[in-house]
Amino acid sequence: MTLKQFATAVAVLLLAGCVSYAGRGLVPGQSTVRDVEALMGAPADRRTDASGDTVLYYPRGPAGLHTYAARLSPGGVLKSIEQLLTVGNLKKLVPGVTTADQVREHFGPPGQISRLERQQRDVWEYYMAGTDDEPHFLYVQLSRDGIVREVLLLKDFKNEPGGAKD
Repeated sequence: MTLKQFATAVAVLLLAGCVSYAGRGLVPGQSTVRDVEALMGAPADRRTDASGDTVLYYPRGPAGLHTYAARLSPGGVLKSIEQLLTVGNLKKLVPGVTTADQVREHFGPPGQISRLERQQRDVWEYYMAGTDDEPHFLYVQLSRDGIVREVLLLKDFKNEPGGAKD
């Protein structure tokens, strides 16, 4: 195999991985949980909501800007696939009201969790596109009682001209 053929094969595999990660090719109302997991892999999290639906979470983090949620009926048939890391979902985060379970439902599992000891808060970090479609860090601060206390969306300037480099 030549270097060019190898590079082409790698590019095809990477592209196929991206395509399957978003669930392209799955058909709501027809695809089953087995089809979802065969195409998208093992989910990072699995939750059952009040209606009995099962939601499978597929985060692309920590460097990716997407988390996909595949919603399945109680019978295991795909209902929908949704990208969760959206500016629209930010409106669902209400300090003093939104719970940790609701954050996980709306955004999926965080890419990273850290602890602010002095404030006695956990910080859940997500990486997502902001209103300008540029990469942003979303920090959701939760108090010990599991309630959102603060939400910060900060632009990632690392890739900007003159920005901090690793």
